Amino acid sequence: MKEPRGQELIDRYKKNYNIPMDAEMTEEMILRHWELEKRLTKDLLESNPENRWEVFERCYNTLYGELEWLNQLIGADSVSPPSQRYKNWAYLIGPLPKKIYEVGSGKGEMITYLANCGFECRATEIAHHRGQKYVAEHSNLSWGISDGVHLEQFEAPNSYDVVISDQVIEHLHPDDLYEHFKGAMSILSTGGRYIFATPHKYVGPSDISRVFKCDKPMGMHLKEYTYEEIKGLLVQAGFKAVYAVLRIPTILMIPTRISNLLGLVIKPRVSRTYLAYLCVVEKLISLLPCQTFRRKAAWITRAILFYPNIFIIAQKK
Repeated sequence: MKEPRGQELIDRYKKNYNIPMDAEMTEEMILRHWELEKRLTKDLLESNPENRWEVFERCYNTLYGELEWLNQLIGADSVSPPSQRYKNWAYLIGPLPKKIYEVGSGKGEMITYLANCGFECRATEIAHHRGQKYVAEHSNLSWGISDGVHLEQFEAPNSYDVVISDQVIEHLHPDDLYEHFKGAMSILSTGGRYIFATPHKYVGPSDISRVFKCDKPMGMHLKEYTYEEIKGLLVQAGFKAVYAVLRIPTILMIPTRISNLLGLVIKPRVSRTYLAYLCVVEKLISLLPCQTFRRKAAWITRAILFYPNIFIIAQKK
């Protein structure tokens, strides 16, 4: 497949990263990002458990330090306020009071919104180029650094009602995901829940590789997963129940602005049965001969309630 170049490349890059179309961007900037991320990805995958946090912190500091526009422009084209973007998370978390721990807070938009809702929140990052400096001080919000995996080494056991992460676990080393789930369960109180979202393998790659029309992640999405893979690891880590989240307005393709205008308040639903259904659909998609077909099928099957952005709740015993 021919790689995009020139304006086509720039447009694809801006669309993939939700960058305003009038933002200044050149082909050279994108190619620099592509080559740097591939090199850093090699370092990340070759890291070992002993040096992994050091390597990850160095690589992410390098990425955001050398490519300053990533922090400035990524997501800048979003016009929806946090109250719309993160309201499903608030519904799933439930009523006050609750203590929330976020893994990979980035610029802190979601965790700040939850703190504004009245929850007691803890935000974390592994790299110093992102995090606390992007948000104002908040009485309900504290910041910390962790390796994103062994959460029990940074927080007291049984100390949080909810752990959350959004578009994070695909960035972890694949060998660490089980330990990450164990760490999340360790810091959760009895009956606590880990709520997280991550790109689905069959719509990927969802990192910079998509811009260059690759069939698998070659950037810092070290692995993208299926529902079945994630469910298996969560159960293995000791979670008693795993649910999928059904976002009804999104499934029905009702634009957010229209649902807001009509005053529609349709909360997301959680279901084990829905998760089992999603696992069956993705199993059928996996039988297709190549990623191009699987990607198309994953988008088409939205019409039968297959959602290609994984949204999971795992509950501790």
